[in-house]
Amino acid sequence: MTPERPIVYREAQPADKERIDAIDDSFTTDTVYEVVVGDEGFALRSAFVDPPLVKTFPDDEDGEDDGVADGVHVEVAVDDGTVCGFVAVGVEEWHRRLVVQQIAVASTHRGLGVGAALMQRACAYGSRLGARTAWLETTNVNVPAIRAYRRMGFSFCGLDTTLYRGTSSEGETALFMSKELGAGG
Repeated sequence: MTPERPIVYREAQPADKERIDAIDDSFTTDTVYEVVVGDEGFALRSAFVDPPLVKTFPDDEDGEDDGVADGVHVEVAVDDGTVCGFVAVGVEEWHRRLVVQQIAVASTHRGLGVGAALMQRACAYGSRLGARTAWLETTNVNVPAIRAYRRMGFSFCGLDTTLYRGTSSEGETALFMSKELGAGG
């Protein structure tokens, strides 16, 4: 990305699917959140891990393709003709909630604001459709994403210690985050 060639953000097109699928959403972290159970509930505690944890997400375990299901809206970030990030969202109308199904930024473009710009576009889309909140789920080991979501205005709203049972993420805890949407997301 250079000043002469700014990143272009737009709604995904069918021709983008292969490039979206090629984005590597793996990450490395030396910190995870441990879930601590107490008499009055749960707390999260930051824990150092050595060696650093390398997480590679498997292909969808449910067999669905990301971003192609009915009712899913996908935005992409394009740098010099190459898709370098995407966000897939849907609106659950019964409670007017924007659900962030997936967001990924190529490792070459992380830390440049691409994820924040994609999330802003997704939230604006949700607001236009009447969504009052944005909601997402992530794993307790994805501390880089959690930090980014918090910078984007999301806060913890729940967890599930059983969601990943029987999956390749067994032993991890699902963390739910949300944020209020105003005019324009």
